[in-house]
Amino acid sequence: MEALSLTKSDWEERMLAWEQPVYRASQILEWIYQRRVREWQDMSNLPATLREKLEAEFPSARLVKIRETGAHDTTRKFLFRLSDGQLIESVLIPASPALYGEASDRRTICISSQVGCAYGCKFCASGLEGWKRNLTAGEIVDQFLQVEAEGGEKINNIVFMGMGEPMANYDNLLRAIAILNAPWGVGVGARHMTVSTSGLVPRIRDLGEQPLQVRLAISFHGATDEVRGRIMPVNKKYPIEELLAACEDYVRSKKQRLTFEFILIRDINDSLEQARLLAQQARRVNAKVNLIPYNTVEGLEWERPEDSRQEAFLKILQQAEIEATLRREKGHDIAAACGQLRLQVEKIFAPTQILI
Repeated sequence: MEALSLTKSDWEERMLAWEQPVYRASQILEWIYQRRVREWQDMSNLPATLREKLEAEFPSARLVKIRETGAHDTTRKFLFRLSDGQLIESVLIPASPALYGEASDRRTICISSQVGCAYGCKFCASGLEGWKRNLTAGEIVDQFLQVEAEGGEKINNIVFMGMGEPMANYDNLLRAIAILNAPWGVGVGARHMTVSTSGLVPRIRDLGEQPLQVRLAISFHGATDEVRGRIMPVNKKYPIEELLAACEDYVRSKKQRLTFEFILIRDINDSLEQARLLAQQARRVNAKVNLIPYNTVEGLEWERPEDSRQEAFLKILQQAEIEATLRREKGHDIAAACGQLRLQVEKIFAPTQILI
């Protein structure tokens, strides 16, 4: 297990096993997360023998930035290479609009949890080349550390909505959340983290039993099984009624509101009847609704509805007294908006470059 995947208790156990004082664990964590030092040899208050042991035990396996792309709206997308050569994308959204009840000055990072995705949502680019592997907890945490360093400003909001299905990498996700949340780690409040899922019912129930108060967003995208199943293959395994029942239990356990993400796709799920049914479902679990006009993905034939159709859909929800927003995407011009992150299959040999 790499260094960034270890919790404080893991470090303390390791120090004892190495016949080091337990307090060395706190010193190491301070260097990693407060001082953001990457090299063991730079941790000057650790004995030289311990630094050599750390160097031997944990050779550098940090993410390598391959490319950074800037959008006109100040969104920034980062392409990272992992230690085994696989590639992932992360997105920084500075001064983002209100998101899940957060203040408008939040700086949000959209973090990936897998290389590719196995769930095949029909509007999404992330799974077009299939699933390669889960990210480790350390690779999830390192996205935050590196993007914050690149951005030069503190990130105070995290959404697990990048490449992959976070709930399919459940154990590593929980470990990463613990490190990102802990005062000895990154220190981001749990209520400033949102986990998005396509609807893995057992994992929703598992998350509901966790003490962490992370927020949950459901990729809904269809108000009937026929429509949702056409867009999201996972609906065949976990149909809407099972999903809503799990959401009810989650809300009852957590005492917090859910968010339904609903990508509007022309002539697929944008009918007013879909809006009326969605309003009933959102009311049942007291969910907020984020309407997202479909973002163009190369290789897919979907289109976004006309603006008037989007507004009519929103109006149905508002008339039903559902808290709903029509979200104008950030990062669309650099393929960093919802559904546009994808597994990069081309070989990249160029050094780090910034494309603005």
